[in-house]
Amino acid sequence: MGEALLRLPATVQLANASALWREWETKLRAEAACVSAQAGREVRLNAAELQTFDSSALSLLLNCARLCRQHGLALQVHDAPAGLRDLARLYGVEDLLWAPAVLA
Repeated sequence: MGEALLRLPATVQLANASALWREWETKLRAEAACVSAQAGREVRLNAAELQTFDSSALSLLLNCARLCRQHGLALQVHDAPAGLRDLARLYGVEDLLWAPAVLA
């Protein structure tokens, strides 16, 4: 698979989440259009650098996933820290951001 264009920064908290969304919304729309034009099905987001976060990170990711769905695409979040997935599970949104594994 290709390199993820979007990368979460090291910190996503209430203080910077709104500004980050404003910055990302245009980039995400452009990436979604590019992926669609290439007959792709997913927009990749790399979360490997994320170290400090609160529930605002989930809000940001859910906004990204919603925008992708509006374009008929899926958001794929890669290399997320375990704590972010734990927080998503606690809030009941893990399946919205990470599809459950399909058992063969």
